[in-house]
Amino acid sequence: MMGLALAGLAITALTLSHFRSHRAARLTFDGRPVAIVGPNGAGKTNILEAVSLLSPGRGLRRAGADDLALRPDRLGWKITAAVQGLGAAHEVETSAAPGEGRQVRVDGKPVPQAHLGRILRVLWLVPAMDRLWIEAAEGRRAFLDRISLSFAPDHAEAVLGYDKAMRDRNRLLRDQITDAHWYAALEAQMAAFGARVAANRQAALDRLAAAQDGAETAFPRADLAMIGAEGEVPGPLEQALAEGRRRDMAAGRALTGPHRADLAARFAAKGVAADQCSTGEQKALLISLLLANARALASDLGAAPILLLDEVAAHLDAPRRAALYDEICSLGAQAMMTGTDAGLFDSLGARAQTLFVAESGAGSRITE
Repeated sequence: MMGLALAGLAITALTLSHFRSHRAARLTFDGRPVAIVGPNGAGKTNILEAVSLLSPGRGLRRAGADDLALRPDRLGWKITAAVQGLGAAHEVETSAAPGEGRQVRVDGKPVPQAHLGRILRVLWLVPAMDRLWIEAAEGRRAFLDRISLSFAPDHAEAVLGYDKAMRDRNRLLRDQITDAHWYAALEAQMAAFGARVAANRQAALDRLAAAQDGAETAFPRADLAMIGAEGEVPGPLEQALAEGRRRDMAAGRALTGPHRADLAARFAAKGVAADQCSTGEQKALLISLLLANARALASDLGAAPILLLDEVAAHLDAPRRAALYDEICSLGAQAMMTGTDAGLFDSLGARAQTLFVAESGAGSRITE
């Protein structure tokens, strides 16, 4: 086990108002890992989703703002949290009125979502990610971009800038526009943003590799590499886009660039590609990468990130569960974990805080 004994980032209080199944809830935390126990559909994952929205982006379910409101009320929703962030304590609030986008305030002042990445780092694993290695490349790119964002808070800006320029260029392609000047300006933007995206992704892979080197862990090492990542520096990508306009026009979209990249993973000890591994091995690789990401951030920041683990324990045998909990505690991370059976968390003992979630007529009910 790595000997890190760092104080992590932490949420000390969380208030939910008309969020998902929680009409009104106020939770307090003491920095220990949190076991959230209850039957399926009780609202456990909704708590994790609320915490995930204290970071940039659309959260662990990637839901739209209107989909987060309590039904059938749909009055809008609000999440407020007292957090121990990077270097200081803050009050973070995020909310959305009906039909409007998500708003963020820190210490009472409006801020862009990207600002959240400078206060907290939040990592997560959810059951939907279990098929990551066998589904389309889009999910793996999003997975890597989330990791990249944890190291470089400005990564989201680069991804959004690249996507916007690409959409504008794709519109020209579909409209059969041939004016080279219009294309050149957008291709220059795609090349500049694309270089940042590719550089951040590679830096994230390098950080994960370094965090896995020499780590004493019960989870297997995953060797990662980008494949099909054409045009990783401004000049070549800009040139490739210009030379490929005719082909792209026939397709109606850009066929070259970092949006075409894929993430390849291999179970290092066995030399087997992740998509050829068993379901259990694929899950273990995901957990290994989450822990490597957390170790790297703890080393960089001097504080472990917040971890959200939805139903992870149910897929591990007792020795692996105990090993996971030991690694989390060694990191000093505030991990929030869900499960249907309190026995899944027995090996945590007094190291964890336990919450119980149940359904009620007025929505989810939470007790300790």
